[in-house]
Amino acid sequence: MQKPLAYRMRPKNIDEVVGQEDLIGPGKIIRRMVEAKMLSSMILYGPPGTGKTSIASAIAGSTQYAFRTLNAATDTKKDLQQVVEEAKMSGTVVLLLDEIHRLDKTKQDFLLPHLESGEIVMIGATTENPYLSINPAIRSRTQIFEVQPLQPSDLETAINRALTDSQNGLGNFKATLTPEAMQHLIHVTNGDLRAALNALELAVKSTKPDAEGKIVIDLPIIEETAQQGTLVADKDGDAHYDVISALQKSIRGSDVDAALHYLSRLILAGDLQSIVRRLQVIAYEDIGLANPAVVERAVTAIHAAEKLGFPEARLPLANAVIELALSPKSNSAMTAIDAAMQDVQTKRTGDVPKHLKDAHYKGAKDLGRGVEYLYPHNYPNDWVAQQYLPDNIKDKQYFKAEGNSKVEQAYVDQYQRLKQAQQNGLKK
Repeated sequence: MQKPLAYRMRPKNIDEVVGQEDLIGPGKIIRRMVEAKMLSSMILYGPPGTGKTSIASAIAGSTQYAFRTLNAATDTKKDLQQVVEEAKMSGTVVLLLDEIHRLDKTKQDFLLPHLESGEIVMIGATTENPYLSINPAIRSRTQIFEVQPLQPSDLETAINRALTDSQNGLGNFKATLTPEAMQHLIHVTNGDLRAALNALELAVKSTKPDAEGKIVIDLPIIEETAQQGTLVADKDGDAHYDVISALQKSIRGSDVDAALHYLSRLILAGDLQSIVRRLQVIAYEDIGLANPAVVERAVTAIHAAEKLGFPEARLPLANAVIELALSPKSNSAMTAIDAAMQDVQTKRTGDVPKHLKDAHYKGAKDLGRGVEYLYPHNYPNDWVAQQYLPDNIKDKQYFKAEGNSKVEQAYVDQYQRLKQAQQNGLKK
């Protein structure tokens, strides 16, 4: 059985790699390693189909080293031993270790000394952020490079190369793409070259040639063969957390269009749980006291989305995101509670004042518990000046708001009035 087009079109040397100019362009780090034949182990991380395996294959081809591929999750320690034995017998081996973030401790402990000796040049490939997902022992012995999503021009170059390559590609089929089909293929695969090439192969091989023996791939054909776009919001991928972060920062920055864009990515990834959790955090963290009514409406919309499920959940979610993005913003509640918690964790704040301590037990009065407590409801306006904070921090003020809305300004004014009245009352 013939291997897929994406496999057959893997670059044989560093010059055939498309994209990733920051890593393999003239004078860049990986090209310098290859040209000097001074390879070191590395980790390549980035979205699927962006060239991690291609770079590893090209490095091996350009240096004439043996190239082997293993998967950290499914291949065994015995498979690693075979690669090591080959390296001892014939010299350096370039090992592409896919899904390196899933390397267990037994395999890792076996591999480490061979990385240090240089017998194995390991190129780890992962879609996960290595600083979060890979053991420090491996990270300390490798260089880490981020592989960026391919640009449309990179995809077009690779697609045209596959169409004209008669040895490994589709050159013998005399196939061409209409401009509309090319743009759709590039767009729908979202920077994933593997997906683009495999969809292209299906389109070419499933289309009958015309009377002249040529195959013309038009837009309807590509729409059939490349229906599933690659979502950069996979629930299990590192990029997923980047999208969630971008959603919150867009709402915080009051950019409705950007917020709706990132919400759409999460919706299409089907991750309702992450959406509802993060939107509730955003409501209380970033809007908070500036607009409590919007916070309440957002929570109601979020609960509705949970009950509805997709696809209808998109409607209350869109309402919530638009309102949150356009609302006045305040993080005063968050900064206030964080400041209070910081004091509790790091300072000798002191004991609870005696008049505030629990007095609902026999003998409490003999200990002075609650004796001098002033019951606010016994005083005009249900308020009386008395000390509530411990002695060590009795003048501390945690709530510091800018008053970004009339609502929050009213809270600020009330806070300041009460603080001043308390200070005046306690001085008497």
